[in-house]
Order: sequence, then C-alpha cells, then structure tokens
Amino acid sequence: MSIDAGTSLGPVTLTVADLDAQTAFYRDAIGLRELRRAGNIAELGERDGDEPLVVLVGDPAAPPRPAQTTGLFHLALLVPSRAELARSIHRVTAAGRRFTGAADHLVSEALYLDDPEGNGIEIYRDRDREEWSHAGGELQMATLPLDIEGVLDGVPAGDSGNGMAPGTRIGHVHLQVASIPEADAFWVDAVGFDPVVRGYPGALFVSAGGYHHHLGLNTWAGRGAPAPPPGARGLRSFEIVLPHGVALEETLERLRHAGIEVLDEAGRAAVSDPSGNRAVLNAR
Repeated sequence: MSIDAGTSLGPVTLTVADLDAQTAFYRDAIGLRELRRAGNIAELGERDGDEPLVVLVGDPAAPPRPAQTTGLFHLALLVPSRAELARSIHRVTAAGRRFTGAADHLVSEALYLDDPEGNGIEIYRDRDREEWSHAGGELQMATLPLDIEGVLDGVPAGDSGNGMAPGTRIGHVHLQVASIPEADAFWVDAVGFDPVVRGYPGALFVSAGGYHHHLGLNTWAGRGAPAPPPGARGLRSFEIVLPHGVALEETLERLRHAGIEVLDEAGRAAVSDPSGNRAVLNAR
C-alpha cells in the first residue's frame, strides 16, 4: 500500500558546530529568514512564512561527520519559478559563495552548493508535469548541463529579491545509504513511498503522488558505508508530512507491521532507516 498521495516534506534539522555562522549563511547566501531563535536552536523559513524549512541545532562539541559515511547528501529547496532560481544565483554570488554544480534534470533545473560545515544544498525549480516524459514505465531524469544564461535571462544582474520567495519549500531530501536493497525495503515496502527511478547508477528515487522524487537514496559514499558517530554534525532528522491524521496512522501501522521501531519524540513519531537516517512523521 502506497503512502498517501498528498504526502510532502517538512523542515530539515541539522546539527551544527557554529550556530551563528550557519545561521548567517542560510540567511545571507540562501535567503532564508530567521523566524525564531531559542537557546541553541534557530529556525529559518521563506520571507513571508512562519513555518521553518531549515532548523539548526547548535552544538560546539559536535564532531565533523566523517567522509564516506551515510547521512545527508543534500537538502533541496524548491523555489516557485525560474526567476526565483535566477535570484538565488545572484544572492549566493553576492554573498561571496560559490556553487559546486548546476544541472538540468529534465524534470527540473538545479543549482548545488555546500554550507560552511559541508552540508549539501540544492536549490531548484520544477518544470511543469506536462513537460516530464516517461519511457518503459519509468520517469526520465538525467544530469545535463544547465542553461545558466537562459535562467538568468529577464532577471537583472544584482536582483537577488528580498529573500526566498513565498511558496519556497523543501522539495526533496537526498540521503546517502549503505545499501539500496535495504533502503528500498524500508522506504518503499515499509514507509510506502513509490519507486520512481531505479535505473540511475547507485541510486533509487522514490516519491508520493507521482512527484519526481521526495527522497533520493544513493550509495555513492560506498556500499556498506557506516553511519556517522552519534552527535556528529549534519543531518539530525527531516520531517515527512502526511495530509491528515488517518494517513499518518495508516503509515505508522504499516511501519509497525514491518517490525520497524517507532519512537515517540515530543509527541511525534520518529523512525530511523537501516543507515541511521532519521525521519519524523507528522500530520498537517
């Protein structure tokens, strides 16, 4: 049984060593607005909203996440238009930061960079679903050069907007895992996401409701890669948002039936995949 088609993703929570520097980066380079700060926790969201997209938990003693471990490959901020993608280019470069890559994925146009502590970030815009193509029953995705000039066309140089636009949200989360078959059994069979692309080397893409992907899962850190040590910098958790309580209970029941331990985290359900990636399940 598939997870409810109305499922989406909520905030991504990161453990960071330097809360002030990380907050400044997500504010100045990415364009998120600091919504709230209490103690060692900062919540950041788009310029007009009140719901966080990224939550930073400061821990100066947190060790770096070792290379070649499971965890976050990138969090992906979905902007509402091509013009907003262009404004993100201007904003990042004006802040003195550099992109690590850019790509046309056929279903989307994407920019890539890392935050100061090495967490991967994708900023992207979707093409209309009518423009997506399928072959052999599988959605066609690729990694092609991005038409940067085309993205920037029509948005004056230096126009970085006033922060990330209303409607910006977490579009997907891409995780590094130790095993694709284990990830498949957990995220598809137990959680209920639908497989969308299985043919990409070393990766699996899954979604709800026919989206190109809510989760990317890859073994590019190496098959059998270990989890980072407890308390390391990087992914703390991400939120899966079900559209209503019934859908949440159906998902939790499917997890329990599969023998997955469901923990109570401040009144919300939390699960960890076989690679140690943690998700919090919530109802909208």
